[in-house]
Amino acid sequence: MKKKSTSVSLIAFVALCGFASITFAEKPSPPSPIIVSHVWAKTSIPGSAVSAAYMQIQSNQNVKLIKVETTAANMVEIHNMQMNGDVMEMNAVDAVDVPAHKMVELKPGGLHVMLMQVKQPIKNGDRVPMTLTFEDADKKLIRMKVEAIGQDKNKQK
Repeated sequence: MKKKSTSVSLIAFVALCGFASITFAEKPSPPSPIIVSHVWAKTSIPGSAVSAAYMQIQSNQNVKLIKVETTAANMVEIHNMQMNGDVMEMNAVDAVDVPAHKMVELKPGGLHVMLMQVKQPIKNGDRVPMTLTFEDADKKLIRMKVEAIGQDKNKQK
């Protein structure tokens, strides 16, 4: 009888340890407060060394997109296009504010990521790796990796 009792105690101990390890396991990291979706880049015009990338950004906290990097181009800037009288102007901006719980769209004719000195033409279906750097209200930097997919301008909405 004692032998049976020891086996039952050992099984109970192992089961308890298994339960304890689940209960006290390290919690997974919280999901990123930033969601980047619908990321695409214009296909390059033959003979041109420029392109642009577009995306939608949402966050559950106020953040700023302050920098974009890619290995596909030697120069990357965040730009905004706007009408000034009868002239469309494009200017570099230091940052893009992303208010909490609002969607900010980088799109043709507005805010966008300008890819200059593109190392090789961007073709339909190409993947363009990018690293986005955001700054939160506490000046903490958040880096995200995304891929823009090369698409023809005429096929976009």
